[in-house]
Amino acid sequence: MNADIDPGNVPARPRAQGEVPFYREKGQAIPRSVEGLFRKLKWWASGLLLAWWYLGPFLRWDRGPDAPGQAILVDMAGRRAYFFDIEIWPQEVYYVTGLLLVAAISLFLMSALAGRIWCGFLCWQTVYTDLFQNIERWVIGDRTARIALGRAPMSAGKAAKLTVVVGSWFVISASTGMAATLWFGDAFQQLRDMLTFQADGASYLFTLIIGGFCFLLAGFARERVCVYMCPYSRFQSAMLDEHSLVVSYEGWRGEPRAPAPTDRNFAGRGHCVDCKMCVQSCPTGVDIRWGNQLACIGCGLCIDACDQVMEKFGLPKGLISYDSSANLQAREKRVTVPGFRPIRPRTLIYGGLLGIVAAVMLTSLLTRPTTGVNILHERTPLFVQMSDGSIRNGYVYKVLNMIREDRAYSLRAEGLPGLSLELIGGTGPAQELELSVDKDSVGSFRLFVSAPESAMPGKSATITFILTEKGKAGASIRHDTLFAGPGR
Repeated sequence: MNADIDPGNVPARPRAQGEVPFYREKGQAIPRSVEGLFRKLKWWASGLLLAWWYLGPFLRWDRGPDAPGQAILVDMAGRRAYFFDIEIWPQEVYYVTGLLLVAAISLFLMSALAGRIWCGFLCWQTVYTDLFQNIERWVIGDRTARIALGRAPMSAGKAAKLTVVVGSWFVISASTGMAATLWFGDAFQQLRDMLTFQADGASYLFTLIIGGFCFLLAGFARERVCVYMCPYSRFQSAMLDEHSLVVSYEGWRGEPRAPAPTDRNFAGRGHCVDCKMCVQSCPTGVDIRWGNQLACIGCGLCIDACDQVMEKFGLPKGLISYDSSANLQAREKRVTVPGFRPIRPRTLIYGGLLGIVAAVMLTSLLTRPTTGVNILHERTPLFVQMSDGSIRNGYVYKVLNMIREDRAYSLRAEGLPGLSLELIGGTGPAQELELSVDKDSVGSFRLFVSAPESAMPGKSATITFILTEKGKAGASIRHDTLFAGPGR
């Protein structure tokens, strides 16, 4: 038995007639069960992701009295988002843009290092499709049994098995949709309300949308989502280079393929026995022997399947491997294999961009002010000329107290001589106003600002509001705004 072959003595792999069909109108991939390293990795990844999705909302975090106790919460009613000690206000929605940038660049870096590792192990479509397919396997049987059941005429036994399978899908999908709502309200209360049918209609609608997509995409669309609907498969190849890890077939070693020899003598032929185990184990129905393809999600199950066959015939594993094209070419030419090279220009660029965006976001979070100010100039009317000739403008002055302590502020204005401020409902005009804002809230104040007519240089001027927190003389917020007048 020849356990290794010289690529120089093997005829070149014949070109296949035609091309790999891009669209398959009928049929659906029915993968075979395999065991091995990549199957274990998929179990671990799926288990961790599903545990996070279903149990994450129940994590607690102490933010003090009268504050949400959920560690991660998007509070739509309270217009806040919480992530452990971080509290995001509606005015800070730009952090969402930062998170999207981090996610995108992380995906680019992940692809440059390990190909479509996201698609194969971390994508929710992959996780739920794999879960649903395994439910079929547990109820009906492995690939052959599922194919036979699909071709068999309807009977009581077939109907019962299909009912169990589809019913399990429905329960999982409903739980998935319900779990999605738990991130937007107190998880314990939200779950109790939904199970007792006391939740609002929006919660049930959201559950129906998320759960419905889970049921349809993972239960019926499956690999068609990856091949025809997902945009990532279209551009992921642009992020790869010769050192990116991808699922690859060593054609120089496997070709020419032929059925397994009865005497197990592989002299003068390739190691591939054309058993198609790699195709049968693929969740998208890809024949990796055609090379890297759009439909390949890089899950590595074909590697586990092929290694089992190679082990059965006493041949070296790795006919299908998770490796870079540079390493494959080096082995084919019998030269020094460069090995995995994570540090290279492409990964340095992606890593640098990721570091910059993350550093900017972290710096912004650590240095962001705890007081915000919004000023709205009244426009109906823009100004009023009083009986003594002075000009008065109206404003809505909002103070955002972003910490969980009551705070007191003083407000004054400058920019024109003789300015005075008057809080509507207050004691009268003054040079400085006292403002109190409750903890973690927005204080909204309507006020008038008056100036002598002689102080106006024209139709308008710029004045500056200066807000100072009591007890912190150096912590002042200055905000310029328009002061309108009749002109001269």
